[in-house]
Amino acid sequence: MSKEMSRRDLLKMSGLAAAGVAGASLLGGCAPKAASSASDSGKAANGGSTAATTAAGHERAGLPSFLSAPEPIKDVKTTKDYDVVIVGAGAAGIPAAITAKEAGASVAVIQKESTAISQGNTATGILLDKSDPAGVEAVVSKLISEHDYRAKREQVELWAKNSGEAITWLFNLAQQCGAQVSDTTKKWTSGIAKVNDYEMNYLSIDFGPKPYNTGEGMKALAEYAEKQGVDFFYSTEAKQLVGDASGITGVIAKGAEGNIQFNAKKGVILAAGDYQNDDEMVNYYLPDLKHLGRKQTNKTGDGHKMAIWAGGAMEDLGHTKMLHDFDAGPGSMCDMPFLAVKMDGTRFCDETCGMSLMNNFLRSDADQGNYCQIFDNNYTETAASWPGKLFNQEAIKAYMPEEPGEKKGVYEGQIATFKADTLDELAKKLGITDAAAFKKAVERYNELVAKGSDEDFGKQAKWLTPIDTPPFYGIHRHVRVSAIVSGVNVDKHMQVLKDGTEEPIPGLFAIGNVAGNFFAGVDYTMWMPGLSLGRAHTQGYVIGKYVAEL
Repeated sequence: MSKEMSRRDLLKMSGLAAAGVAGASLLGGCAPKAASSASDSGKAANGGSTAATTAAGHERAGLPSFLSAPEPIKDVKTTKDYDVVIVGAGAAGIPAAITAKEAGASVAVIQKESTAISQGNTATGILLDKSDPAGVEAVVSKLISEHDYRAKREQVELWAKNSGEAITWLFNLAQQCGAQVSDTTKKWTSGIAKVNDYEMNYLSIDFGPKPYNTGEGMKALAEYAEKQGVDFFYSTEAKQLVGDASGITGVIAKGAEGNIQFNAKKGVILAAGDYQNDDEMVNYYLPDLKHLGRKQTNKTGDGHKMAIWAGGAMEDLGHTKMLHDFDAGPGSMCDMPFLAVKMDGTRFCDETCGMSLMNNFLRSDADQGNYCQIFDNNYTETAASWPGKLFNQEAIKAYMPEEPGEKKGVYEGQIATFKADTLDELAKKLGITDAAAFKKAVERYNELVAKGSDEDFGKQAKWLTPIDTPPFYGIHRHVRVSAIVSGVNVDKHMQVLKDGTEEPIPGLFAIGNVAGNFFAGVDYTMWMPGLSLGRAHTQGYVIGKYVAEL
């Protein structure tokens, strides 16, 4: 036995070979074995144990069931052969399918939904030819610092050094396909035009205006991909990976007429989205989300689980969560440090922390992510110099359900901005349960404004503005989970790594929210607008071509 190959590796390879001979999934040899200590949590250790014994072991150890591989699927009805098989038709999977096809590969996309889906609107990339090279590296360093220095630099650099090309390509192609998409660079990136004094240039695009979103854009691009010869299998759910001694060779998915084995000559790309709708996974990795709502549906970590069962591992505990509400009121005003109160009327923080961090104060069953921003009729003057973009008294009506007229550029069912002549009336409209406590909080806030000193939470005096001129305004924000942007360990080519090693699993790749090592902090940073979709599009654009050319 060579020094490089351990007994564990031999067990794994022998299991893969047996599975390949049987024509079933590789689970018999790559199932996680029972963990013996808490130090094993979050990882799928690999050995020769069967799914049944693994499940029993995890039960004894108190570990969740998703770390245990199910029984191998054997009743395959049909087999289909491709060069590249992509699991997931979203912001990462669709670009991967198109670039893989452009590179000459035969491509199948497996999607458990009946159509392509994605969420959000904004994607950003760095224009390398118009940016200072030192600035590019400064952006990478800034993003790593924003996420507690736990990200892999190579992951962030993959986005930084390819995103301008990827987003430009996507923008041009989306326009060609008739999608509603526009250049919104000035809107989103004016505040980061210099990073560490280095000149930077970006391209930001938005699929919209709302309620049109990136999902609608991906549908248009999926139709284009089909015309180019990509085969889509909708309402078909990927269940297990297939492998042999050479690595991952395909995936088994369940369609309307039974199980289909999709063989992948060059590789399987997992792009199935996050795990926010799998309560067991969320409670294990992010228990602080227990009482916070979810914006998406049917995102059950399918890609993560299959990668774990194949011998990969989730990145370390402490995953990155994205929570916000850009829809109750203008998104450009969400981080402005207006007075913020809970639904019981009490003030609870220094409001300069920004909306994306508010979840940390609002995790209880009583709060469930709800709070209100409060300001008065003078806000367009008192907050005129604040970062962000103010919507004046006329423009903000689009977010006010009580105001007549057509609501353009919003999700009408989610708008929740109100005005009232009295604080009692405003409290009632916002749903604040204790009007007396609310009025007391406003009174106290005005006292602090007059003093020019926030003796309660220490907010800088320049952000203290009075609330004394009616009508009074309030935005009832409800921060909910938009995405969990953590996943399995990958290398610089987005190839899934074997548990506990830097060795890639041949033939298996993960992109978008199935992949880890890019964010890795507690909360998603809002410093770089459009980063989540920008990362997903870029990884798809780069890795689709990469796998096709193997």
